[in-house]
Amino acid sequence: MIQRGKTGVAQYVFALLKAMIPLSAGHEFHLFVLEEDRSLFDFAGDAMKIVAVPETERPAVRNVLWHQRTLPGLIRERGLDVMHVPSYRRLIWPRPCARVATIHDLAPFHVRGKYDWKRMIYGRVIVKRLARRQEAIMAVSENTARDLEQFFGLGRDRVTVVWNGIDHARFQPGEAATAKTGVAQRWGLDRPFFLYVSRLEHPGKNHVRLIEAFDQFKAATGSNWLLALGGSDWHGAEAIHAAAKSARYSADIRFLGFVDDPSLPELYRASDAFVYPSLFEGFGFPPIEAMACGCPVISSARGSLREVVADAAEIVEPESVTDIAGALTRLATEAPRRNRLVATGFKNAQRFRWDRCAAETLEIYERARRART
Repeated sequence: MIQRGKTGVAQYVFALLKAMIPLSAGHEFHLFVLEEDRSLFDFAGDAMKIVAVPETERPAVRNVLWHQRTLPGLIRERGLDVMHVPSYRRLIWPRPCARVATIHDLAPFHVRGKYDWKRMIYGRVIVKRLARRQEAIMAVSENTARDLEQFFGLGRDRVTVVWNGIDHARFQPGEAATAKTGVAQRWGLDRPFFLYVSRLEHPGKNHVRLIEAFDQFKAATGSNWLLALGGSDWHGAEAIHAAAKSARYSADIRFLGFVDDPSLPELYRASDAFVYPSLFEGFGFPPIEAMACGCPVISSARGSLREVVADAAEIVEPESVTDIAGALTRLATEAPRRNRLVATGFKNAQRFRWDRCAAETLEIYERARRART
């Protein structure tokens, strides 16, 4: 589910594994990795065993079948005690060992049209049955835990909330002037800019309303601010590109494409305000990464976002273009408000640590193993 390293699940997997390495003494980890993704796990090569999975198993349907038919046999052959699947889309039915699953969100129950109809049925019906068979479920937020109880009937005795972390060695304040010079040279962002980092997914990530709000903001203020959209094309991206092309201020909207990990902290530091108007999130990495880098944040409160950003962001109603436009105006014109959000945001971001997430995850492995024996 890492999609060649370009998804939120990928960032979760990489960060969790890196934090697990110092805790791995006395344990043996086997990572089942598609062949072309092996280099992405070089950091774990000395501490964990990499098991190559043929590239022929990458396509979605074949991949689901591999998990159900082939993976259980490999687990038995290797005598593994616990299997951790880091996304609900690949939970397995057989019971070759104790099974732990991370469920990041139940977006198919909240966002109409988030996926095509086949994936919506899989997420709403099949996953519900698979989740009930797992020995342990990890939810990345209290909001997701409540959804699991409401939609899957999983009581809180079956679900443990383990917050994600962020890499504070990477995401920390830095010299804004240096960062601005770098992003101006690379992306032409040579004026103040709002930043939104998310895959270009419509309607779930709400880019179209943000573009409309940006138009309203520009018309009302005459500001020279830019809107920078970082992320790869995804389901519905054509609607986002069409909205930007037809916008009154289309010349001030920049598509950055996928932003690689080394460039992301610099982009946050250079940004004058980060905007995250998503219609639903099971967690939401970018707002707290931006906060950790000293960037003020505008955010929706949908899904887990209220829990994650707390009182450290300018909260907007994501389905109100006017509300989003008002928040853009306030952060562009009120320096004291921006400064307050920088201070509260940085403090808020310190709550999220991968070392704590890894330790709590390892405890869940141990509990699942003991429950199985």
